[in-house]
Amino acid sequence: MATLWAVSDLHAAAKANRPRIEALQPSDPSDWLIVAGDVAERTDLVLEVLGELASRYATVIWVPGNHELFARGQDRFRGRAKYAKLVAGCRRLGVITPEDPYPVFHGVTIVPLFTLYDYSFRTPDVSAADAVSAAGERGIMMTDEVAIAPFVDIRAWCWDRLAYSIKRLSRIDGPTILINHWPLVQEPTQRMRYPEVALWCGTRHTRSWPKRYHAQQVIYGHLHIPVVEEIDGVTHAEVSLGYPREWQSRDGQVWPYKVMGS
Repeated sequence: MATLWAVSDLHAAAKANRPRIEALQPSDPSDWLIVAGDVAERTDLVLEVLGELASRYATVIWVPGNHELFARGQDRFRGRAKYAKLVAGCRRLGVITPEDPYPVFHGVTIVPLFTLYDYSFRTPDVSAADAVSAAGERGIMMTDEVAIAPFVDIRAWCWDRLAYSIKRLSRIDGPTILINHWPLVQEPTQRMRYPEVALWCGTRHTRSWPKRYHAQQVIYGHLHIPVVEEIDGVTHAEVSLGYPREWQSRDGQVWPYKVMGS
């Protein structure tokens, strides 16, 4: 039986991460690999790494993270255009994206998602703008605010992605595995040292998705806090590698994560 593996947050621009990426090898030529976002910032490097992985695994499934969307003012492709460029590149490589038909692995529909975030992981009585402003006053501000937000309305894009995803999810019969770069529920963000960072970590509108769409597991990354836990009866697995200073300090981390298989 083939095995379905999962990784995220490869951050291939970090030199020390490249040997870890090169060490990703299937246990059998029929194995599949999920890559749950944050491969790198540059489009060429993202596609280079995904191409290498696609040459080893029978099937590679990718969802974007915030780092893939980073851009500068002089870049030709920014915001939605950069995502479209990445999807086109993945299709040339045979890598499955959130825009493609959902594959089925041993009877389970594998669902790559791209939902972004809408700053709704916050105190309900505080507006999104005020929450972001308050975080900034405390010296907490994600790079997204200078590398994504200037080029696209992130909240509007998030809501577009939610509507698009719900339409496709509603057509699935049977069990699923949901893949997203950002967690689909808020609980994992409660482990973070700075709670304000949760603003950039998802949307409360995906809270019901794991149960509603019959998820056996939810695979995500972004937080760089690898953990497997059960929330509302569904297994949620954070499968990130992260930066060298993070993974080098972890003892006994099982990575890549085995989602399904022998």
